[in-house]
Amino acid sequence: MNPVAVHRVSFDCVSRFSLIRRESGGRRFAGPRIVNSRPRRLHAVTASLITSADSFEVGRLIGSYGFMNVTSYSGLRSGDEFESTSDDIGRLKSQDIGEGGVKIRLYEGRISQGPFRGTPITFKVYPGQRAGGIEADMMAANELNAHSFLQSNKNLPANLLILVGGFETQFGEQWLAFRDGGKDSAADYARIASEKTSRARSQGAWNPYEKEVTMKRRRNFVVTILQGAMKGLAFMHANDRLHQSLGPSSIVLNTPAEREAMYLIPRLRDLAFSVDIRPSCLEEGATSGALSEQLWRRATASGAFTVFEKRAFGIADDIYEAGLLFAYLAFVPFCEAGVMDSLSLQARLPYDWMPCESCVSKISLNFLYRYCLADERLEEAVKFLDFGDRAGWELLQAMLNADHRKRPMAEAVLSHRFLNGIVK
Repeated sequence: MNPVAVHRVSFDCVSRFSLIRRESGGRRFAGPRIVNSRPRRLHAVTASLITSADSFEVGRLIGSYGFMNVTSYSGLRSGDEFESTSDDIGRLKSQDIGEGGVKIRLYEGRISQGPFRGTPITFKVYPGQRAGGIEADMMAANELNAHSFLQSNKNLPANLLILVGGFETQFGEQWLAFRDGGKDSAADYARIASEKTSRARSQGAWNPYEKEVTMKRRRNFVVTILQGAMKGLAFMHANDRLHQSLGPSSIVLNTPAEREAMYLIPRLRDLAFSVDIRPSCLEEGATSGALSEQLWRRATASGAFTVFEKRAFGIADDIYEAGLLFAYLAFVPFCEAGVMDSLSLQARLPYDWMPCESCVSKISLNFLYRYCLADERLEEAVKFLDFGDRAGWELLQAMLNADHRKRPMAEAVLSHRFLNGIVK
């Protein structure tokens, strides 16, 4: 689906809104209320979405973030010429990463009218064309349509963040309202876990019993995150949608507490780069949208020309991103804060993505295993991946396979022994 076409269908139908200040009157949310100045229907979304700005109240600013783009990459030599040396591994740093021009803001909020009054929500705000260019509008429109399409399925799993509405302000900003799935991402959790490890070790010898209990909880928590992410991804693929922006920051958690793993529900978000891979959308000329241009260029370079070959490549590309996510969660939460940076492991196992198959898949994971085994700071990460006779390494190798045709489907990842009963 051409994102530009989506933009015309979706946001040309969205009314302009104005932000006005009002007194809080003792209400919990004292921020501005959004008032609809010219109500119209949003035809591109399902009827259940809320498009009246009167139905929302805005709370405090939670934060902001942007997007990174890999603009070029000088890969390692492959084949018999490649030798697993630390100098060669360091060459993986030769990828140029640029900061994208779209800055996203997040706000707390709630629904103020109707049967869902009081329901907490999170606003995701895309800048108008003046600040973010046409790309911002395309991303917002694409995310809105992706959620609308997926939420029309009655078997929607709990592992996707739910869009409840959307509108445009008079300043051209696109506001998407999501049901509150939590304030912490998987990246936030990994940082918190790493800092906890640093504090525990800074206090001297870590009590062996306490350490084992902590690491057992951590392993369970990480596996639960991976299971939830893969369930959400499997649902998307089964419904002909790619994620294309899968990483630790694109998974929101309802709790970051490892003791509450049984209540943990990881949810996928950030569908701005989602791609429709229905056959009708992959016909000749229908894959030229600006947001998916790089994907199909890589598909063609990999020998994927037919509709079904492109579809298979896109799914495998998502699996590769999921493999990078797996690598991130297998290492960062189990190491002290700063260890990954000091080892320059971003070069060896890049977790500041975009997907770059040359980075990891050309490296022998057997070599990486030996390298990690020799460093005691990576001991717990190695133990985690060693469960089930190195089942974690096996799964990681499969998901990061250099040949996209040999990567497993999301359902196969979910059924892998590493995610089913091995880590308890």
